[in-house]
Amino acid sequence: DPRLRSITEADSQVTVTRGRRRQRPFTRRLLDLPWEDVLLPHVLSRVPLRQLLWLQRVSRAFRALVQLHLARLRRFDAAQVGPQIPRAALAWLLRDAEGLQELALAPCHEWLSDEDLVPVLARNPQLRSVALAGCGQLSRRALGALAEGCPRLQRLSLAHCDWVDGLALRGLADRCPALEELDLTACRQLKDEAIVYLAQRRGAGLRSLSLAVNANVGDTAVQELARNCPELQHLDLTGCLRVGSDGIRTLAEYCPALRSLRVRHCHHVAEPSLSRLRKRGVDIDVEPPLHQALVLLQDMVGFAPFVNLQV
Repeated sequence: DPRLRSITEADSQVTVTRGRRRQRPFTRRLLDLPWEDVLLPHVLSRVPLRQLLWLQRVSRAFRALVQLHLARLRRFDAAQVGPQIPRAALAWLLRDAEGLQELALAPCHEWLSDEDLVPVLARNPQLRSVALAGCGQLSRRALGALAEGCPRLQRLSLAHCDWVDGLALRGLADRCPALEELDLTACRQLKDEAIVYLAQRRGAGLRSLSLAVNANVGDTAVQELARNCPELQHLDLTGCLRVGSDGIRTLAEYCPALRSLRVRHCHHVAEPSLSRLRKRGVDIDVEPPLHQALVLLQDMVGFAPFVNLQV
């Protein structure tokens, strides 16, 4: 990377040789610049993590510089390293980090274990956002360490983590008072009882929740969310086959802040229960039946007919 090469400049030093004046250039190297004031805030902060792995191999001095930068990280996203990151690389990148506020480890989903994650959580109690989507090798122990050690947690993604059960969610609800956004997509062990407990314990602060692709979630959970989550803005119920119109009507009644609702493949949700939300401008991923019929007719005959909507 040309940004990491030596920097050469012309100096104003002047020498006299046989009565003639000439400038003598000197070489200033990258590492000669102030680390704290220049290199860390203005150079390394713009270098992708993947290139930092290569840079630290150049010399011991560069390795020390990169380690100092990594120790000061506030945000770490493993996707910046690549679609797959080796366990040893992750351990080296995070070994000195103690001030992380955001942590995303989805590319490590194939191998990330409690032994890999728990020490990182213990060193970073300031974490506010954690993404563990698809990390199926973790267990309730990791979630317990997160809930116990990171009281400021606001956003958490556990999508496609099959190990998340009702007991694990209870621990999270009991110990994370700042929780605002939670992704539980395809956490199929969760049932209505666990969601009801979450709503009663943390509903007042919840703003975004995904329960998508969980056939165990029904109207009981949705109604309890509606009654306990007045600030709820985004709710994803995609594929929740037991959710019906009763739950949606309760949402319309008790959730004035709702902005978006996902109910695709919720076959028991009828249009009358959605109409009240549509009138409020809520973004719903299912089109009204009339619109669906017009689109189907257009596809069949090749043009959009004129329809008298007052009929």
